[in-house]
Amino acid sequence: MVEEQKSTDDEKAIDPQLDHKDTSLELSQADETSQEKSGLSASSEFASEQVIDEQEVKRRELITELDALVERVQDVTGYYAPPFSRDRLIYLIRNSFDQYSPSAGTSLIRKISHTIHEDILNIETWKGVWYVINYIVDSQLGFIKRRMRGEYETDEWGFDPGFVQAVTPFIEFMYDTYFRVETTGIENIPEEGRAMLVSNHSGVLPWDSVMIAAAVYKEHPSQRLVRNLFATWFVSLPFFANLFIKLGQILANEDNGIRLLEQEQLIAVYPEGTKGVGKLFKDRYRLARFGRGGFVRMALKTGAMMIPVSVVGAEEIYISIAKSQFIADLIKFPFFPISLRWPLLGPLAFIPFPTKWYIDFGEPIHTDHYDGNSENNLALVSELSDQVRNIIQEMLLERLSKRKSIFFG
Repeated sequence: MVEEQKSTDDEKAIDPQLDHKDTSLELSQADETSQEKSGLSASSEFASEQVIDEQEVKRRELITELDALVERVQDVTGYYAPPFSRDRLIYLIRNSFDQYSPSAGTSLIRKISHTIHEDILNIETWKGVWYVINYIVDSQLGFIKRRMRGEYETDEWGFDPGFVQAVTPFIEFMYDTYFRVETTGIENIPEEGRAMLVSNHSGVLPWDSVMIAAAVYKEHPSQRLVRNLFATWFVSLPFFANLFIKLGQILANEDNGIRLLEQEQLIAVYPEGTKGVGKLFKDRYRLARFGRGGFVRMALKTGAMMIPVSVVGAEEIYISIAKSQFIADLIKFPFFPISLRWPLLGPLAFIPFPTKWYIDFGEPIHTDHYDGNSENNLALVSELSDQVRNIIQEMLLERLSKRKSIFFG
């Protein structure tokens, strides 16, 4: 060992540059490591900037489409809203909060009031929001007047083809450009006759049901109208209930579902209910319990096939990090989400993140071979409910295993 050390010292004495070479090699390796770290950091920053740029582009496109939506509704309906002003918008929204307690309503109005200024969102966009809100409120009164005069412009469920014609380009923009939805298995939906889509539910607001309906209308050869059954609590949301009905959506209960299926229509149900849309971000894509099997009883009673549907992308459009039961009880909601943007940004928080979506339609589960009154067989109902839930969960996990990016797929 002493000899080896001496030999090394001798070599260095013969070639005094050896120490310098070793040091240079170490510095070179350290420099390469530093460059790699710097490169990774720069790459991370670039990816982050790319996502931010993508979101900003989508936000601007959304503003443009909202303005275009106003023009289309004007052309179709001939309706023109009163002149826009910040105070008028606040007054109109305030009147829609009558069902809330005074303290909760005042708090929400204050947040909205502070949000409406040019620094946060282009004032032209608020003019678009003003127009759409005015139109929906005015149409509620007009609908009653037309009914009293015997002028029936909707079907028995309230479906308004004229309104759908006006909003279709906006929905197509959200489908094609904003969420960039891709579908598989659309051929599993029959071209006609009774059928039930059974999907996972998420995203705080029901964008998933809108995109499922858009997928069937755009991708299916028969362009079938999907009758989404929406939860009763959505009725308490200002403006939303009337909007859903005009788009052909129906209040969720077994009687409505059975009637629609007996009319040979295509319906969509969301057995997770509010447990699904109210999930926290940490619980994303983990299916909640499927209620009491009401959707299975509807299928068994009418002999309708059940088609499992998985939606990936909706869980991330509103990142809910907590829930306030106190506020929920105050405003009579089943839950109140605290997200990265709500309630800090007020109404701006309702603009969803432009995530990449996938909607997969699974193989149908037929029910027409079961005996009569099978809907009263609790064991069968529970078994089929679990079967559908397990299939949807597997479809979600399979799709997630292929996804590399929330925003780019």
